[in-house]
Amino acid sequence: MTSRNQLCFPLRNLFLYFPGGISVDESGNRLFLSDSNHHRVIVLDGNGMILDSIGSSPGHEDGEFESAKLRRPTASFYHAAEDCLYLVDSENHAIRRADLGRRVVETLYPRSKTNKNSSIWSWIVGTLRPRNELDAQSEELNPDALLFPWHILKSPNGDLLIFNRSCETLWIMDLASGLITEVVRGFSNILEICEPLILEKSMLLNEIPNDWLQQRVDAHCSTKRIPYVELISSVETFQDQILIRNLGSISSFQFSNLGILGFPYWSSSPLERVCAADAALAANSIDHIESFNLLRGKIDIRLNVDIPEYVDLIEPLGESCLWRQTRGAAAELSEADSTITSSEKVGIAQQWYDEIDHLAFSTSEIEATIEEWTMSCGEEIPEGKVEISCSVNSSPGTSEVIICAALYLRLKKDSDARSGGRQRKAARIADLLNPGTRASKDLIVQFLLASNRDLEEVIITRPVHVKLKFDCPNHPKADNSKDIIMTDTSLNVNVALK
Repeated sequence: MTSRNQLCFPLRNLFLYFPGGISVDESGNRLFLSDSNHHRVIVLDGNGMILDSIGSSPGHEDGEFESAKLRRPTASFYHAAEDCLYLVDSENHAIRRADLGRRVVETLYPRSKTNKNSSIWSWIVGTLRPRNELDAQSEELNPDALLFPWHILKSPNGDLLIFNRSCETLWIMDLASGLITEVVRGFSNILEICEPLILEKSMLLNEIPNDWLQQRVDAHCSTKRIPYVELISSVETFQDQILIRNLGSISSFQFSNLGILGFPYWSSSPLERVCAADAALAANSIDHIESFNLLRGKIDIRLNVDIPEYVDLIEPLGESCLWRQTRGAAAELSEADSTITSSEKVGIAQQWYDEIDHLAFSTSEIEATIEEWTMSCGEEIPEGKVEISCSVNSSPGTSEVIICAALYLRLKKDSDARSGGRQRKAARIADLLNPGTRASKDLIVQFLLASNRDLEEVIITRPVHVKLKFDCPNHPKADNSKDIIMTDTSLNVNVALK
């Protein structure tokens, strides 16, 4: 168990962490990939460009795509007439519906029994004790309850056919009402009902070399009447191609527009989940800590992050992949705020009047500044370097500024085919995943070597954590005792990834 935990923890920084299923919208040129262990569904087009992401973090919560929570989604089914994606939310024992037009996730099954007027109390209870823990006992008492669903198909009469992973249990659900109308147990009994649908999917697997499949799935998958039936949610046809999800990879896809996925939820712990062990682990993962003694005022911070020479930054670092936090006597400034702030010595009242003047007469100047900043986000990044900027206002006392970023990296193409070349590439990926201990790195290397994947195509989400500490003494006084001297400080901080 310890070895497995050591392996799984750093693997979450792979771009795809066990994709559990794939479905397509042929007419809309869209694919839906369930990134199961990242608790999200990625929407992409036929060229691999990421269009959207469904789900924000593990849990059970309906709402907009950015706030909805899933728990290990697996198979999905696209309903063209509704422009909706039906999701198997495996560890929530639920079927979810994602309205792609409204960008909203709803729960089709089970129907919520929570009183809407007690939403605050539900949020508190859900935070302290996740939904799947609350409902597990009641679901287990019902032998026909939907437990750990995995696959989903649509029958000719419009019902949803939901299977567990081994395809030994079938739940038939009425699509309109979301009610389970029948439960069928036993693979032979299931084939009597939906053998044509299962055969249609399994025929795609027959076109894949048998020895290739045997190397990538468990042996017991082939003992049934239909070989590799457990992969029916992992294979689809799209534009005369066969797509198969296999061991964390989607073959022949060059992913782009990764920044739309935003900052990974697992790189920062919610307050209610923080414990001593997490704090110790977070301290070990910080890439750079530096302290400064400064006067009160505006502080412009520029981080220069050097990335290893053997990797490429796939895309420029966008604002969506950045997360900043201030603690103590500091406050972060937006771009508009930093434009308004004056470095001259002024009192509080005069600052207030100046801000009113700026709002009344300098709106175009502020918009121009924001537009200029937005354009700069798309500028080409210098080779081997990433630049991150932010501004804060500091007051007397101590404060901290925490800056985190998610860099999408990939090994540079290397024509070196000498013995040990693949081993070296796996070791470099293990270093980027930053597991922290030699034993963990060895496990990662073994995992990568056993996967038979092209290691130069593996995308790594490399988190960058920087903590800057400020100690600001009391302000020097101006000639007028009612005023204080404001200072501007510019900091250049060089960060080298571990």
